[in-house]
Amino acid sequence: MPVQLLSPENLMQPVPYHHVAIGTGSRQVHVAGQIARDAQSRPLAPGDLAGQVAQALRNTGAGLAAAGADFRDVVRLTFYVTQWAPEKAGDFMSGVESVADELGLPRPLPPASLIGVAYLFEPDVLVEVEAIAVLA
Repeated sequence: MPVQLLSPENLMQPVPYHHVAIGTGSRQVHVAGQIARDAQSRPLAPGDLAGQVAQALRNTGAGLAAAGADFRDVVRLTFYVTQWAPEKAGDFMSGVESVADELGLPRPLPPASLIGVAYLFEPDVLVEVEAIAVLA
């Protein structure tokens, strides 16, 4: 595997992600922001943060697979969540956990950022996920 994930003991613990990813491969895969829409652009899980997180991760997985990658190759995840508040953490993590086995998400996750935003490009979109992977 061209990706090694680790969390030095002197960095904040516990968190649901690793703090460091080392990519030793030579090919990079960048998956553009994925949302909870199907292939025909129909909204999925309207108003449901957990459901949208799950579907956005499924779509991210499909993007990775198209490039010959999977979540074990990911060195960075970025989540953009509308109107973020700490009270939403349970719903957010519920969405992640609901697809973790299905998608082969490493636990803890690769290094990740969750960025609260006021608005994404459509009012029904609650979350967008970007991924960067490294392949040998």
